[in-house]
Amino acid sequence: MTAEALAFLGAQPERTAIFEAVEAAVAELGESAMEVKRSQISWKAPRLFAALSLPLRVGRHWPEGALVLTFGLGRRLEHPRIFQAAEPYPGRWTHHVVLTCPGTWTER
Repeated sequence: MTAEALAFLGAQPERTAIFEAVEAAVAELGESAMEVKRSQISWKAPRLFAALSLPLRVGRHWPEGALVLTFGLGRRLEHPRIFQAAEPYPGRWTHHVVLTCPGTWTER
């Protein structure tokens, strides 16, 4: 984990554990580049395919230490853990999942 990623996560143990689980899963997919920005940590190969961000507090009651995983697919994925899916371009679906602890998002 880079110093930038640790700073983004606020050195919170829950978020750090989630990040490490996502980072390990992304590494299993093959070579990619991680980039830490002000609003998210993203992975590209060469295009952005996944990102972790802090949940917005507006209008929702997110669990403490949660992160939002955003990922793209060529089709819509239906799953109870996906709280939002959008098709910004034909055939490109963006999905959002709230992660509260490592491992729960890999169940399916």
